[in-house]
Amino acid sequence: MLSPRNLLFKSKISKRKQTKKPKIIKKKQKFESKNQDAVLAKLPQLSGEDEGHDEVAGEADDGNFNLKGSARSHSHGVQPLGNLYFSSSSINSRDTGLGNLQALTDELVLEVLGLLSGTDLGVLSTVSKSFYVFCNHEPLWRNIVLETCKDGFLYKGSWRNTFVSAYRYSSDIVSSGIKVRDFYSDYLFQSWLCANLEMKPEWLERDNIVRKKGLSVEEFVLNFEEPNKPVLLEGCLDNWPATGKWDREYLIEVCGDARFSVGPVEMKLEDYFMYSDQVKEERPLYLFDPKFADKVPQLGLDYEVPEYFNEDLFSVLGNERPDYRWIIIGPAGSGSSFHIDPNSTSAWNAVIRGSKKWVLFPPDVVPPGVLPSPDGAEVACPVSIIEWFMNFYNATKSWKKRPIECVCKAGEVIFVPNGWWHLVFNLEDSVAITQNFVSRRNLLNVLDFLKRPNASTLVSGTRDRVNLHDKFKNAIEASLPGSLDELIQKAEEKKQQQKKLSFWESVTDSNVGAFKFSF
Repeated sequence: MLSPRNLLFKSKISKRKQTKKPKIIKKKQKFESKNQDAVLAKLPQLSGEDEGHDEVAGEADDGNFNLKGSARSHSHGVQPLGNLYFSSSSINSRDTGLGNLQALTDELVLEVLGLLSGTDLGVLSTVSKSFYVFCNHEPLWRNIVLETCKDGFLYKGSWRNTFVSAYRYSSDIVSSGIKVRDFYSDYLFQSWLCANLEMKPEWLERDNIVRKKGLSVEEFVLNFEEPNKPVLLEGCLDNWPATGKWDREYLIEVCGDARFSVGPVEMKLEDYFMYSDQVKEERPLYLFDPKFADKVPQLGLDYEVPEYFNEDLFSVLGNERPDYRWIIIGPAGSGSSFHIDPNSTSAWNAVIRGSKKWVLFPPDVVPPGVLPSPDGAEVACPVSIIEWFMNFYNATKSWKKRPIECVCKAGEVIFVPNGWWHLVFNLEDSVAITQNFVSRRNLLNVLDFLKRPNASTLVSGTRDRVNLHDKFKNAIEASLPGSLDELIQKAEEKKQQQKKLSFWESVTDSNVGAFKFSF
């Protein structure tokens, strides 16, 4: 029998999708392997340091993939479907244990099981080996914990154990890591695979963003903000107290019992670190809190907005402004799938600890594997960031408009212009501050966005989505009289200027380079 630990296989990783409503909703697709290409790896003798660094060859990306050094084989022995062709038995215990339900896809089986409670899942897992594997699928238990433990949880090494511990008040939890022989499922295997793959070096090599240090505000506006281009700024955080103070011990001490937003739950920072230290999953939970400075005022005093972003016109709304700043904390492997920042705002992101891989596409280029709905209300994209890199990253190498990429390290700030698609992946445990803002260069875009017919669906970060446009416009006119009219006039002049043709443009056919005889 071939195990996932000793298999070198070529796979066509399917595009399991997630969809986001300016958040991104995840929708999975079946993982299809090219079974005839599955081959047995010739394993060298491994030393203790080398164990676990297996390689997986991927069809969607040239070359081999490496598993993380801490990666263990699938806890229940699930193998990719291609391994069935090398098994001495032609039986897939996945089918025999499901009975008549074997006709359903793995995805549909899990959709049905997702309707059950934790108790029901536990009972059903005793019916057969197949149900045992399906009912112990970690994302099922993750959903149950997040739905039932709104006040936070104490992670116990797995989501199933976390659920049991929360209701039995006992730290002595029996492991559910029983191995099942001859169980083949691409869908279940891929979730484990994406959680345990390392980033390939070539995914990190491209660094084509413009880097600037000592840039004046005027140069920033002229060369980056007005033309709507990203830039990485160095030296902006040199005077931030946060860069010297924000280690784990300080944050836990200063935050105390304050609870922060982690997905749909609220958690103490100490409990979140307990989770992030243990978790090995495809999409680790991200601490992403917009009210951090209200909950712990000292955090707001430990940093200041870089001078390039001081103009923040949403501030005219006072307490009615949409959410605009967040503290972001996450382990290696966490991050944000492709999205565009809310309300047509621009943003800056400052890394205080760790490092982040960024991939950005301009507003007129939809990233490969990303499918936005016509109204922009939803976005379908691969379930995990690693899955996108495996399936789609190589495709961008041949594009005329290649993405802007960089690794943003501690002490650096990246400017994300409005409308740009971007993906962010934490390469190590990271802490960052990010803020969205509106300046005069972007004000008209934001107002246009807020008055769209489906604004109630698109606008985020505020309870009053429908009336935000009128409130903001009126507040701008009251605080900055005449500024809107001036910006509208300049925009119209710029548009007219672009329409005007020079003499040579008027007498030259721009397509074939020949003179016209119409003058």
